[in-house]
Amino acid sequence: MKGIREISGKVFPLDRDHVDTDQIIPKQFLKKIDRQGFGQFLFFHWRYDDDGELRKDFHLDDAKYAGASIIVGGENFGCGSSREHAPWALQDFGFEVVIAPSFADIFYNNCLKNGILPINLEHTEVETLLEKGLRADYSLTVNLEQQTVHDGEGFESTFEIDPYWKQMLLNGWDEISITLSYEEQIEQYEKTRQE
Repeated sequence: MKGIREISGKVFPLDRDHVDTDQIIPKQFLKKIDRQGFGQFLFFHWRYDDDGELRKDFHLDDAKYAGASIIVGGENFGCGSSREHAPWALQDFGFEVVIAPSFADIFYNNCLKNGILPINLEHTEVETLLEKGLRADYSLTVNLEQQTVHDGEGFESTFEIDPYWKQMLLNGWDEISITLSYEEQIEQYEKTRQE
């Protein structure tokens, strides 16, 4: 994984509460275990009609949101069944940050483990971002080291993150990377054990 220090990007506003993991990536697309190729199925039933045509009432594919890397959602984002494919789909589509007033615990942890930064902000702050995000040119800057979110237009907030996960994201580490950082000690132990 690549490390995260500061992310500046366009915002996609998803003003919906209780967005569940089956809405993020429907179950029929969970047939692979590698992390690539899921972005095309992100929010599939909201994006496409029964004929496979893009819906006009869901704006993720609108030109004004092309390249968006920050998604702002409502309460209880990522609820529903546990599936790592949900953050994989968001990441494969290009999202690096998810901002919401609250998250389902498993989804929140799956984001952290897969290199997506989930940020809890106050409900009123999220409402402000959702409203501003309706503009085509609205962007945010997220600084993980300073734990800040700002837009250069007067909006600024701070967020909390567990120090362990902060270091993991800053360094682009996953749990396997942590284990491999002890490779020398593991090899020494294995030699001793064999003797």
